Amino acid sequence: MFEHNNGSPSKKCKVFAHRGANREAMENTRSAFDKALRYAIDGIETDVQLSRDEVTVLWHDRFLDKVGMNDKRIDDFDYQQLQTLINPDSENEGIMTLQDLLIAYRERCQLLIEVKNRDWEPLARHQTKIRQILDLIGSNPDQNPLVSSFNLASLEYAHRYRSETPLIYNFETDQTITDACRLLTTHAFLYGFCLPISSTEQAIVDLLHDHRKCVGVYTCNNDVEITKALLLGVDMLISDLPNEALILRDQ
Repeated sequence: MFEHNNGSPSKKCKVFAHRGANREAMENTRSAFDKALRYAIDGIETDVQLSRDEVTVLWHDRFLDKVGMNDKRIDDFDYQQLQTLINPDSENEGIMTLQDLLIAYRERCQLLIEVKNRDWEPLARHQTKIRQILDLIGSNPDQNPLVSSFNLASLEYAHRYRSETPLIYNFETDQTITDACRLLTTHAFLYGFCLPISSTEQAIVDLLHDHRKCVGVYTCNNDVEITKALLLGVDMLISDLPNEALILRDQ
């Protein structure tokens, strides 16, 4: 059963590196993940998209502007094509598949896998992505990554497909404690919630903890935001500055 911090947030809050150490290397790559693991982080957060030929790959945006192709999209290309387009001369900064990630990192830290299911993609691809992710993760309770999404329908589908997977719903910035109250009734299967640090207050953290839900916050990228997360007593914080978050947590 989930256990929250019980008044000791600064010692038990887990620090997740946002897309790896993304300020030290290209995000969502081996290089970024390896650099993040040089620190005593608890976990890595990453993003999963689907290539045109339905391979689960680690990429945050739909578009490929980060590699100089502003008018091209991740789903315009098959996986083999993406390998030749995205840093083909650097194995450590080439595009990774979810399978690559699980093989290399799931035994080294906890993984938080965000499913990027947005309205531009057909429902059938949303569901294909969910099935592939959950099939790759499997059902080993000792090595079960957390799966998150802003798309509530995708989490509902994931729960129906494999109910034992811990699922986290990501709040948008305009969602409030009223939404949380409703979801605690209608979606009791959710393992937790990940909230925007800018709008998160103590009342919603306490509410979710009272219902035995994991509480995460994103994205804590300065001392003020990190300190706020720690004082709120959240269970995990996601940061582009994982080492700074660790220093503040462990002071």
